[in-house]
Amino acid sequence: MTHSLPAQPVAVVGAGIGGLTAALCLARAGYRVELIERTEWLAEVGAGLQLSPNALRVLAGLGLLPELEAKAAEPATVRIHSARNGRDLARVPLGPVARERYGLPYLVLHRADLQKVLLDAVSNTATITLTLGASLGEVTDTGTGIEAGITTASGSRQISACALIGADGVRSEVRQRVMKGPEARFSGRTAYRATLPASAVSDVLMAETGLWLGPKAHLVHYPVRSGREFNLVALVEENWDADGWSEPADRDALLSRFADWPAEIRAVMEVPDLWVRWALCAVDAGTPWAKGRIALLGDAAHAMLPFAAQGAAMAIEDAAVLGRLMQGAKDIPAALAAYQSQRQPRAVHVQEAASTNATIYHMSWPACLARDAVLKASSPERLLKRMDWIYGWRDSSTA
Repeated sequence: MTHSLPAQPVAVVGAGIGGLTAALCLARAGYRVELIERTEWLAEVGAGLQLSPNALRVLAGLGLLPELEAKAAEPATVRIHSARNGRDLARVPLGPVARERYGLPYLVLHRADLQKVLLDAVSNTATITLTLGASLGEVTDTGTGIEAGITTASGSRQISACALIGADGVRSEVRQRVMKGPEARFSGRTAYRATLPASAVSDVLMAETGLWLGPKAHLVHYPVRSGREFNLVALVEENWDADGWSEPADRDALLSRFADWPAEIRAVMEVPDLWVRWALCAVDAGTPWAKGRIALLGDAAHAMLPFAAQGAAMAIEDAAVLGRLMQGAKDIPAALAAYQSQRQPRAVHVQEAASTNATIYHMSWPACLARDAVLKASSPERLLKRMDWIYGWRDSSTA
């Protein structure tokens, strides 16, 4: 028995991690997908990405886990250090412990590697049409469908769709222009990223995810590219005074911010010649995500601080739930409203957890003493258990 595709496709704006995953989930749900990306080629800003079991559960359901594991590294632990004295504060077990507890690994990989796996899957899906270098024009929700103008270098065209999904990031045009939603707000924090060859760091650092907690700053590092490269991310509290939102960083100015940190990690930070910095912006997850036949997904709906390593995971979860609720939907606006009602409470909760971590990670003297004491007194099992509500998530479509 064969099932015909719906007469109208779903239009997805943005071919980042969220948009690519949404296209795959919607195609699996039986839709043709018009995937529209404004850049002429796909290149992810940033370097490293952490994929916890909740995200991998969705990607495994799409058949992508073997490819991801081949491109990723699997840290044995998260080791938390004090930037004040260099001492270990706690360890969160990952590796085999996470696999046994959640049924899936905890992987770290390069963003471009994840995007390539998703893009290959999209390219191999006949019901998805990807248009690069496309700008979104006027959008009209007619009540019975979506009419949208698309402009590329070769001209303009009109598309008709049953729904429009804005997966176009923190500065979402769909959120701001089409839905008249809020602008992203600068968080008062900036991220600095660099990568270096694995040969430049110790085998110990290459086997784990490291988290260093300091006053008004913290540092995260882990292996990427199947363990061939090492990813560094420094997050600091500072004003953003540049015209754009991403730019090459002043290496010397950055290193001066960490001048009194332990020599062990300072030596690693001094290796890269090039650092890139960008403003960390957020979008309140509690604002509307869905209106009629238009809905937001991922950072467009709930961009959050990277203090819980869940930004990409939340977009991937969104995509799974959206695909499930759209499958066979007779009432598209009701399906999108249900998508918001099912996803929003969790996104708000995770966003709040990231904001809480931001305060805890950057504590100064003497508040950091109480934080450090709590971490030292916490068993590895207890620390991992605290993440069950995030890592153990499963949508009914991936159960």
